Amino acid sequence: MKKFKLFAMLFMMVAFAFTSCKNEGTAATDDTRESLATTSTTEETTGSLSNKPAATPAAPVGPLTSLEFTESVFDFGEVMEGEKVVHNYTFTNTGKEPLIISNAKGSCGCTVPSWPREPIPPGESGDIKVQFDSKGKGKVGGNNQSKRVTLTANTDPAQTFLTIKGKVNKEEVAAPAQ
Repeated sequence: MKKFKLFAMLFMMVAFAFTSCKNEGTAATDDTRESLATTSTTEETTGSLSNKPAATPAAPVGPLTSLEFTESVFDFGEVMEGEKVVHNYTFTNTGKEPLIISNAKGSCGCTVPSWPREPIPPGESGDIKVQFDSKGKGKVGGNNQSKRVTLTANTDPAQTFLTIKGKVNKEEVAAPAQ
């Protein structure tokens, strides 16, 4: 009888510990896992998991303008794994209002854009510099890569897309002699 009481008391303490409070260290329930799987926020984009949807950068408030790129897709051809490819996408503000680019974001951490932070007057041009790091992206015989940069500006539509693509090769490693 004493063993049964001890077992019952231990069982109640364990049950209480699992149901009394949910800390970050506890296992996620099926509902939580499903919620995390369907949300658009991931560790890759924000650095942490969250049940909140990813915030889309808002276009600047005010009058809209337009922009035109000389090219929106750049094919860098073939590179060896580990090389960094840099390309400047040239654009012109073709509208009647100053162009304000509020954000530029690569589709993954290997694609990093930099953009002018100051307003671009009507008729003036600017550059979006995009760097693609091919480290870990290659394979023997080539691995096709296509990465996208999303610009958010005071244009209609608010988002414009640039693409950088090519093939990343990797040197074949000789098998060790036996």
